[in-house]
Amino acid sequence: MTNENWGEIRQGLKKKVGHNNYVTWIEPLRFEALESGVMTFTVQSNFMGNWVDRYFREAILGEAGAHGLDVSRLRFVVRKAADDPATHDDQPQPHAPVAAAPGRPRKVAAAPKGVRPVTASDSIRLDTNQTFDTFVVGKPNELAHAAARRVADGGEVSFNPLFLYGGVGLGKTHLMHAIAWELQARDPSTKVLYISAEVFMHRFVQALREKDMIGFKELFRSVDVLMVDDIKFIAGKDSTQEEFFHTFNALVDQKKQIVLSADSAPGDIDGLEKRIVSRLNSGLVIDIHPTSYELRLGILQRKFDLFAKQFPGAYIADGVMEFLALRITQNVRELEGAMTRLFAHSSFLGREVDVPMAHEFLHDLLKEADRKVTIDEIQRTVADHYMIRMSDLLGHKRNRVYARPRQVAMYLSKGLTNRSLPEIGRKFNGRDHTTIMYGVRRVEDLMAQDATLAEDVELLRRALTTR
Repeated sequence: MTNENWGEIRQGLKKKVGHNNYVTWIEPLRFEALESGVMTFTVQSNFMGNWVDRYFREAILGEAGAHGLDVSRLRFVVRKAADDPATHDDQPQPHAPVAAAPGRPRKVAAAPKGVRPVTASDSIRLDTNQTFDTFVVGKPNELAHAAARRVADGGEVSFNPLFLYGGVGLGKTHLMHAIAWELQARDPSTKVLYISAEVFMHRFVQALREKDMIGFKELFRSVDVLMVDDIKFIAGKDSTQEEFFHTFNALVDQKKQIVLSADSAPGDIDGLEKRIVSRLNSGLVIDIHPTSYELRLGILQRKFDLFAKQFPGAYIADGVMEFLALRITQNVRELEGAMTRLFAHSSFLGREVDVPMAHEFLHDLLKEADRKVTIDEIQRTVADHYMIRMSDLLGHKRNRVYARPRQVAMYLSKGLTNRSLPEIGRKFNGRDHTTIMYGVRRVEDLMAQDATLAEDVELLRRALTTR
């Protein structure tokens, strides 16, 4: 096999993997040899070789086979720094990577002997559909999007870490994937490690068992960007928290970027050490809020053409997307799942889906959505029911005409949302969790004695959970 053969294979791969993946991962590969069914390439880093082997191996093997070559395995050798690609005139050159920003060196220490390197297998597999191009920006997520973009630019930032939190399906994972994709697209030599907190703990336990803590420390401190999903997993695990704290400090001291995500704010994660909470709060902590109607409709409109390609022949009537955006309010994943169902019904059965049919097909999902309300909705509904102003409901007046509705709103917030007591407290003008718990228990006690209050609470609950 010659470089000319490899050039033909690359052209086929360009059509299969798309332009961005081709430029980032395939074009920089330098073909060296094909011997005994093993195709050897030189690459810029171990990370790149592992990534290509994990995500593009089948495509390369398939394209080689289409050209009559018997290839069973790929082998990657890291290119030596002194091996100047410009001396290989017969090999097309990759695009030059973005220069390293000041304070963020690209050269990292090699893995200690005998220690398994951090590889793509440790990383969360990136979703090609979760990029900045596919992220729909609206008021609830615009700050998170702007901060994620700033990190993905690859330069030194004024905040570290970036901590994203919010409920399920609000876009945390999408932004994490988008950051990783963008960093790698800008400079494939950037060492990005995107893992779950659970993987961090397992690698730590493995290092303890094998008595190789030095190797563990050097591995995790050699990355340029560390991204950790679901940080609350290490809460309550003292030894793991101790090591994470030291890893965190070491990376920040080296001006390496850290990005973290969780369902709750740092201070609301039970069992997370105060010193870690303090360090997390020293960066930029951003709450991704529940989606607005406009944002949900924008997401559906952005996804419409994609679904139309996946389900040929499907026809969705006017008004259906508006119906979905109005009824499914808490979770973007459920919103996209509803779209999948409707397009599948229309495509498979050859029927147009209108609003009544959508209501029928999604009855279980809509029933579930009916039970999900926000604290803001609860507060407005309670204030309207008792005919008091929102400022009085959230204020500190203790007379019964204001205190009782306030406690009812606390009770309903606890029962109808998945928010923690501290989160509910913040929505009630910064009250602490003990005040919220007192209000909840007070209403529970009074309902057992006061039939009128019990009837009011039930009426409010029905108003909030049925539309």
